[in-house]
Amino acid sequence: MKRINLIEIIHSQPNLVDTSEKIRGIGLFVFFMKVSSKNIVIAIWVIGLLASCNTLEKASLHGLNSGYYKLNSENKNTRDVYLDVTNEQIDVYHHIKRQPEKKQFLTIPLNTTDSIIFDPMVLKKQSLDIDITAILLKYHPSVYGLPAQLTTDFNMALYVGWRHDNYQIVSKKNPLGMSYHKISNRGYDFGVFAGPGATLISPFTTQNKRADEYSGMIIQTGIAGFIESNVASFGLAVGYDYLLNSDRKIWIYHNKPWIGFIVGIALN
Repeated sequence: MKRINLIEIIHSQPNLVDTSEKIRGIGLFVFFMKVSSKNIVIAIWVIGLLASCNTLEKASLHGLNSGYYKLNSENKNTRDVYLDVTNEQIDVYHHIKRQPEKKQFLTIPLNTTDSIIFDPMVLKKQSLDIDITAILLKYHPSVYGLPAQLTTDFNMALYVGWRHDNYQIVSKKNPLGMSYHKISNRGYDFGVFAGPGATLISPFTTQNKRADEYSGMIIQTGIAGFIESNVASFGLAVGYDYLLNSDRKIWIYHNKPWIGFIVGIALN
């Protein structure tokens, strides 16, 4: 019995290939048409945040950079120092009135070497922090006898706060006896934020005073506290929403406090 090769049949009939491609294209078009405009906006916002990591050199990193710090080490008092940070090493200088000395008093290699082991040290720094943020979750407490609500509506905000960084440098040895230095960052900051967002206006959120549903534009403001990492910042926020149309008079969450989970990417 002769076996039928479906692949050969399809390739021998160009019309079948064209038809299958058309069907596939129509299927993709229908799929994308089913995606709501709200989800498209959220996707664009997420892509924008990720792209900012490439367009802004230091947008996603709160790493150890050249600058002025306070140095704490075992059995020594706190010293004001200036760091010159490169990919290969960290040169540490004393400074007087923000004028570094000409010669460094300590060099910390960042690559694996056979150098001596240093005592653990901590570098501290305070600075202004400017972030682009998004509140991923908002918890609205119960109002007017209605149940509390957890929302995930699209929003963004500009955050400005005061940042505290602690960089701990610890010397370790690998199995070959070579030394290397591990740098870990622990930071936190507090500040204020403001920005636009969207929220669902519905019979539930208007106590049945509006029959239809739509996404209303808001301005959100509040305060936030962040825990910092080398990639991004995350924390808690407390804020208020101001609805930018006349339905604010019947919207149950207008100027009512909420608690949210906030994430941010640094701009400075």
